Amino acid sequence: MAAHFLNRLTTELAEIEAEGLTKRERAIASPQGPRIEVAGATVINLCANNYLGLADHPALARAAADAGQTHGYGMASVRFICGTQTLHQRLEARLADYLGTEDAILYAACFDANGGLFEPLLGPEDASVSDALNHASIIDGVRLCKARRYRYANADMDDLERQLTAARDEGARTILIATDGVFSMDGTLAPLDKITALASRFDAVVMVDDCHATGFLGPQGRGTPHHFGVAGDVHILTGTLGKALGGAIGGYTAGPRQVIEMLRQRSRPYLFSNALPPGMVAGALAALDLVEAGDDLRARLMANAARWRDGLTDLGYTLLPGEHPIIPVMIGEAAPAVELAKALDMRGVYVTAFSYPVVPRGQARIRTQMNAALTEADLDTALAAFADAGRDLGLIR
Repeated sequence: MAAHFLNRLTTELAEIEAEGLTKRERAIASPQGPRIEVAGATVINLCANNYLGLADHPALARAAADAGQTHGYGMASVRFICGTQTLHQRLEARLADYLGTEDAILYAACFDANGGLFEPLLGPEDASVSDALNHASIIDGVRLCKARRYRYANADMDDLERQLTAARDEGARTILIATDGVFSMDGTLAPLDKITALASRFDAVVMVDDCHATGFLGPQGRGTPHHFGVAGDVHILTGTLGKALGGAIGGYTAGPRQVIEMLRQRSRPYLFSNALPPGMVAGALAALDLVEAGDDLRARLMANAARWRDGLTDLGYTLLPGEHPIIPVMIGEAAPAVELAKALDMRGVYVTAFSYPVVPRGQARIRTQMNAALTEADLDTALAAFADAGRDLGLIR
């Protein structure tokens, strides 16, 4: 391999390290849960997407193991060749029923669902209008299609109206508005009631990535469209099985029958990726049963979020406002955020510092996330660690 190539990468990696932006993985030696084993110690976990605490639920593990015995380990094929089992069809029908759509289609991950959504549905005659803070997978999916691109400032309805007007004035055949239901770095909700009202005025299609809402926001956890009471006006939903719905792997798109059928015919991540393993599908089916009946889990999750937010505020930390279980602790620069994460790790609290390019420069943070399995004692212990570490580092008084 050319030496200049590796030398360039070495230099760039050194620059990333010097800026305090290197991302390191820490190995977990236990199931995912509110407390995990890391480097021989038990720590409180405040940074998983395990909102309802189902990642280590015995019913899901049992369903996955049973499916391995009855349906095998893997499919060794894409769906349209010989990779579709009745389990896959059951889960797609179950997701569509749960979300209130006509049909659904499974993907290896929601990144693939978003990456494979726009190209089959939009051509050069069409337009996508995307929120500026949308997930990277939406950004990549939009880039892959030939539609004209418009972007509006995060949750800014005046700017959205301007972009819709521009798209309509420039002759777009179909306009598709794309937004996260919840913006994952901030924990803020897209104003879907206002977005759908504008979409109706401009005869636009509305697409929502609901990864950080499905399972715990809205009645029975059906997501942000149901939370805002506009489920009938959100036309396409993408989501994941890897967060509140069991925390494993897999994504989906749900929507009108014609949309889902076009994705089956033309969506490249679907056509050229192996089908989800049977165990993951069976686990997701079990998770949906628990989620639909999980009002107690949702209540506990929201109570934990309120308790945690109040506790951090009382300590003097700067938080982004909201009620979502994503609660970012704003630090500013990358280096002190990394130092705070290290100090908390030493005190038995597992968190991750987020900095550029995951968030804008100067907005580094510790993104804490609540889940229903955390106890009040866990939260009190973690708050004491935040108090001690923050004072040691001069971040709070």
